[in-house]
Amino acid sequence: MSFERVSKAYGDVHAVDGLTLDLRPGETVALLGPNGAGKSTTLDLLLGLRRADSGTVRVFGGDPREAITAGRVGAMLQSGGLMGEVTVREIVALACGLHPRPHRVNDVLAHAGITRIADRKVDKLSGGQEQRVRFALATAGANDLIVLDEPTTGMDVTSRQAFWATMREQADQGRAVLFATHYLEEADAIADRVLVLHRGRLLADGTAAEIKARAGARQVAFDLAEIDGPLTEKLRALPFLTTLDVSGHTVRLQSRDADATVHALYGLGVHPHNLEVAGLGLEQAFVALTEAEEARTAC
Repeated sequence: MSFERVSKAYGDVHAVDGLTLDLRPGETVALLGPNGAGKSTTLDLLLGLRRADSGTVRVFGGDPREAITAGRVGAMLQSGGLMGEVTVREIVALACGLHPRPHRVNDVLAHAGITRIADRKVDKLSGGQEQRVRFALATAGANDLIVLDEPTTGMDVTSRQAFWATMREQADQGRAVLFATHYLEEADAIADRVLVLHRGRLLADGTAAEIKARAGARQVAFDLAEIDGPLTEKLRALPFLTTLDVSGHTVRLQSRDADATVHALYGLGVHPHNLEVAGLGLEQAFVALTEAEEARTAC
């Protein structure tokens, strides 16, 4: 599965701009980006729901729509509703019946964790239950690629954990799993690979650890007995500082050179307590990368 110099615009808005990337079997890939980064358009192009203005999208060596017709791709999208006046079992049975390589209905229900609500009408489901039904529809047959757009929205913690355990099984069986999410802790914990989009371009591509390292900053946190306005201004002037947050007696900052920043901190004559220095989490690294790109493109 590949994008080669793919672009898609809506008027003056370049939703996808020269995007090149590959997806490999057996990978779980997280697609991240701020609102308007082009995530949904990228998924639509991969699924053949939209045509690129330029460039080439290939799914299993051919046109995306051919792969869809052959039953090689399953999708769970945010857009589109579910038929309400049918039971969960009936809608899953319909999906299985239409798939070129169907699984058994009872197996699909069990795999999605919805056997207990199989006889319930779809319009009587909670948001989290609807999401699990959408997942069942996406896995009604033997797909080779599974595409998920914000799949765990509305799910409780237990359902989310069970969902990702199932997705890990899918990847272990050789399927490619691509998911867009705003839950960056999920991407950090689940994804073999993370793609960061920004204004339709691929800003970063690597493991979560590589993305965090690329952000080039570390977190420093400590407590001070007294913090006043003049001291806050001195903290803002610390070398290599990228962000500063003062809340009560607690200071949290990010630095491109934590050693130098901490050395300068002691040079201020203050006595920090509970000093901690740690790497950025994926969410903080994501924010740092996108903010840096915004600053670069604004110049």
